[in-house]
Amino acid sequence: MKKENSDSSNSIDILPLLAIETSEKLCGVSLLLNENEYYSAKIFLPHSHSEKLFELIEILRDSSSIKLNEIKSVAVSSGPGSFTGLRIGMAAAKGIAAGLNIPIIPVPTFEALAFQLSQILPEGQKFVIANKANRDEAYFAKFHVKNNNYIFEGELKILPITEIKLYDQELLFGNISANPEKLISPEPEFVGFWAIKFGKNKLVKDFDFLEPNYIKDFIVKEVKK
Repeated sequence: MKKENSDSSNSIDILPLLAIETSEKLCGVSLLLNENEYYSAKIFLPHSHSEKLFELIEILRDSSSIKLNEIKSVAVSSGPGSFTGLRIGMAAAKGIAAGLNIPIIPVPTFEALAFQLSQILPEGQKFVIANKANRDEAYFAKFHVKNNNYIFEGELKILPITEIKLYDQELLFGNISANPEKLISPEPEFVGFWAIKFGKNKLVKDFDFLEPNYIKDFIVKEVKK
């Protein structure tokens, strides 16, 4: 649990904002009160999202200076990522938003992570984010850092893991990396920061049909007997 400062600006009326990240093993929530203050609670435990997500939200409720019924929007990591994790996060966001009659901001998961990385990587640094879509394929996107922000170098797509290669001192992030310390998914506060900086024109008020961005269709395979 922590409270930190950021340099985010232009809050308008989407703050206070609740941000949810469940796209991979990290389960986290963040409550952004204004441009300079936020509270985060997170746990890194596989298959814990359905059990722990609302526990983490309760921690924020008990630790912050405002009540949850004062929040004005919900930002949720919208994928790509784990099918189950994304479904849990989106369902929670819809439930909270419907109960409070507030909008949802769907946040592209790779862009939130790229934005987080752009705050710590040097100017011009090229990097790749690649997370497994299944045993043989990965969600893949390439970026570079410019003015503490990220620039796409190609569209987000799915590639065979064997075809993913690094060039020109590119850095690799995501769960196909052999380095366990590499970032895989964004911290929940950066889901919120992305929403503040880029998401004001992406508010969704009629979210009955809002779905995560899976990129790849989820297919249930028949077990052969």
